[in-house]
Amino acid sequence: LMIGEIDRLDLDARLPEGVRLVEVVDEAGVDLFIEMHETAFGTDGTLMRLRLLDQLAADPDAMLAVVALAGTETVSAARMELVPGTPFAGLWGGGTAEAWRGRGLYRALVAHRARIAAARGYRYLQVDASPMSRPILERLGFLPLSITTPYLYEIKGS
Repeated sequence: LMIGEIDRLDLDARLPEGVRLVEVVDEAGVDLFIEMHETAFGTDGTLMRLRLLDQLAADPDAMLAVVALAGTETVSAARMELVPGTPFAGLWGGGTAEAWRGRGLYRALVAHRARIAAARGYRYLQVDASPMSRPILERLGFLPLSITTPYLYEIKGS
């Protein structure tokens, strides 16, 4: 678990030439986001797709998802959850297609979301960082706070 005070982070990041960011605002955007999530992490995004669609319908201001496109190819994606009434926004699901790693996309997506969080009045970002993300986040100014252990609750017989 890493925390960064937005005003103290190094947010000087640029997208690679020819790449643009598109915010997810509808079902088509969610589908692009999920496609990248499945590509980057090798997991089934069916449940996440449903959750994102529900979030967009119920409270679109509490979540921001963005995809990075090179032409029409989705090359990276990430999301942010904004917790009303707190100074914290959470960064989640930052993933980049393997062929596009090492070009600054993850860093640019962190910077993009951090600027939006700051503009909306948030002071801190929290990230449940993977071993791949942790060194990048440390270079940006995030500090490790604790260790988390993910669990998956399964109901027997289902």
